[in-house]
Amino acid sequence: MPHIRPVSDLRNNFADISRIVHETGEPVFLTKNGYGNMVVMSMEAYECYQFESEVYFKLKEAELEAKTTNKRYSHKEVFDELRAKLSDRIKAENV
Repeated sequence: MPHIRPVSDLRNNFADISRIVHETGEPVFLTKNGYGNMVVMSMEAYECYQFESEVYFKLKEAELEAKTTNKRYSHKEVFDELRAKLSDRIKAENV
């Protein structure tokens, strides 16, 4: 069940809202004059949301590319490229 609170609770009950978003990992929806106004969530939940959104976007992009081209990659080609990119990143971080 979503957590819905009036926007005034952000000022008057900040600690309670903070506890809810951190303990549940779910957002709190704030209303103003009975209408949705904003959403408050923990940084961890927001970062997870951003990561999931990015993964979803990349999957949609790959799906579109698969529909528009006949080029296919083997398991070996994909993992060899990933290993090379990881190796380059590790080398760059150690410099």
